[in-house]
Amino acid sequence: MTGRLRIAVMTPRYAISGVPLAQWRFAAALAADGHAVDLIVGRCDPDLTIPAAPGVAVHVLAVPKVRDLTVPIWRYLRREKPDVVFAAEDHLTVIVLLAAILSRSRAKISGSSRVTPFDTYSNVPFTKRWVLKWAMRVVAPRADALTCVSQDMVAQYRQVFAKARHVCVYNIVDQPAARAKRDAPLDDPWFVGNDVPVIVAAGTLAPWKGFDDLIRAIAILRRTHAVRLVILGEGDARGALEALILAEGVADCVRLPGRVDNPLKYFAHADVFALSSHVEGLPNVLVEAMLCGCTPVATDCPTGPREVLQDGRYGYLVSVRDPAALAEGLSRGLDQPIPPATLAEGVRPFEERAVLDRHFALLGLGLGLGLGLGLGLDREPGPAPLAPAG
Repeated sequence: MTGRLRIAVMTPRYAISGVPLAQWRFAAALAADGHAVDLIVGRCDPDLTIPAAPGVAVHVLAVPKVRDLTVPIWRYLRREKPDVVFAAEDHLTVIVLLAAILSRSRAKISGSSRVTPFDTYSNVPFTKRWVLKWAMRVVAPRADALTCVSQDMVAQYRQVFAKARHVCVYNIVDQPAARAKRDAPLDDPWFVGNDVPVIVAAGTLAPWKGFDDLIRAIAILRRTHAVRLVILGEGDARGALEALILAEGVADCVRLPGRVDNPLKYFAHADVFALSSHVEGLPNVLVEAMLCGCTPVATDCPTGPREVLQDGRYGYLVSVRDPAALAEGLSRGLDQPIPPATLAEGVRPFEERAVLDRHFALLGLGLGLGLGLGLGLDREPGPAPLAPAG
């Protein structure tokens, strides 16, 4: 294994959402592995405080725009001289690589892509996404590793960039802190001491999460099943979703409790986890539900759900934007739950040690023990289901 390293983990923003939470978990895991870790955050939402993690030094730069991070990161690289830098999201990766070139940093740099490149880049001249695409082409040779959080996304990058070097490395989901959260007590009468099955969902209340489809699916499902739905999270779509709950007549069995500190304890006491998204990068929350023994029902959206659930082995896949199909999938999840041992098998590629070993192997820093675990992470990907950005 590697010796003690000075490592910087960088994210543009801290919020209660997939990318920053994944970077925080990654930083905590690296520190627990014995490394000196700095978590560099461009900005933090004003109503949030970044949780402490043993061995992690948190630095909030208070810079609202990613493009303005070049100088602060250049200064950090010259002053602290980290051995390794892990950056998340392409716009930040471009800035980190540029700062490394300008500072003549000798750090090994790994950039992780978290969303489809078809939403990140464009071939339309002089647009922001076109400029970003050319900037990435210029600075990408400085990267020691370029990764994606799903195999489908790797295929997409090979369509957008002719010489893309991206490979798949999953986010860490299964780690001791997550298991402790899963096992925490829950005091909620809908989940504990009640015979009515509960379906849980979680995420930002935004249109692309498809929670309107999920609410309509519950209106269909309740014709045959006594059921309750709890959607954890907050966002701009709250008003529209509350209105839809009233319009569908499901106010007695649907709750929107807002943001919660520990969603995993809710997953552990739910019968089914529903992911109704129209698009994803790789949904960590789906893996978290599996870790908690909760049967997943997910839309077959690009990218991630089919890959996580391995074509339906670890959960039920349904059509996107189809409340009737979602209702049918939820019914199957309630009537035919996935055995906990099977779900545990599906979580293994997201285990802390496997992910760290794969990152170190890609950077030439260790033997790398997490090399696929049967999911074909090193195979050539198939064609992506979407058209390239125009």
